[in-house]
Amino acid sequence: MTSRADTHPALLVIERARELVEPAMRAAIATLRDDQMRLISSYQMGWQEADGSAACGGGKALRPTLAVISAVAGGGSARDGVPGGIAVELVHNFSLIHDDVMDRDVERRHRPTAWTVFGDGQAILAGNAMLTVAFDVLIADAAAGMRALPCLTHSIHELISGQSRDLAYEGAEHIDLDACLQMEAGKTAALISASASIGALAAGASEEVVSGLAGYGFELGMAFQLVDDILGIVGDPKITGKSSSSDVRAGKRSAPVVAALGADGDAARQLGALLQYGPPSEEADVERATALIAAAGGLSWASDEADARLRKALAHLDGLPLEATAAEDLRTLARYVVDRDH
Repeated sequence: MTSRADTHPALLVIERARELVEPAMRAAIATLRDDQMRLISSYQMGWQEADGSAACGGGKALRPTLAVISAVAGGGSARDGVPGGIAVELVHNFSLIHDDVMDRDVERRHRPTAWTVFGDGQAILAGNAMLTVAFDVLIADAAAGMRALPCLTHSIHELISGQSRDLAYEGAEHIDLDACLQMEAGKTAALISASASIGALAAGASEEVVSGLAGYGFELGMAFQLVDDILGIVGDPKITGKSSSSDVRAGKRSAPVVAALGADGDAARQLGALLQYGPPSEEADVERATALIAAAGGLSWASDEADARLRKALAHLDGLPLEATAAEDLRTLARYVVDRDH
């Protein structure tokens, strides 16, 4: 099925970065000593099928694209951003493999998740292997790697904290919206912030530029997660690659759900009553919960908040001494984040 994002100008920006990063990332995965780890990692990346045959898939590549562009924006070359781009993409996929195991999600990117194909243990080990390769790649150039390393490790600490909170919040009767947003900041925004600044760090950009790009990336990451939250409730499974109302079925206390539960009105009260004993198990209840989240204003709040975060992200770029084409690419990517439907 064709997505409305398939013709977005950001896709040209992403494709240029992908052509630069992917061959080096494939070479990095090939350094894994264990055949099974190489296979599962390649399966997760969308390069191979479970039987080892070639596949044509993969993720959105937003994070490595940001890393490459941030290097250019900070006065370096696109190649200066490649190690950081590989590192953030491998960290992202490490987190996805583990996340799918924890959530028991069975589909990602239009095919079975790694754990359903290879088993929990092997999938977890493959995630660990990808994380290890991320560090190997980043520190291969000692000087640039050491400038970028604290940025990456901080984002991983935040990611783990965010995922821990996400698990703790599942099925909880009451979650404060600020606490929910803090969880999403750790789970998603921290790594996108790192992605938007790690290339500039490797290129030796000024503190002003690095800080501005990190701020841009953080707000962009919040917008990204809010759009993901919306798609997890009302996204088209033929486009998203996940089951319909996947977050509702899983009992996720995502920001739109928390906003809806905290609203005034009958829809919010009915939603609270429906969810008080856990995720809905019957299809009719899933559909009713989805409708009540919308009726209580959860989806409209999330959409408005994503737009507000987009404006904040773009404001971080204003006045920074960035290379002009790279700055425009960053703006194009930011608009893509809120325009996408997958």
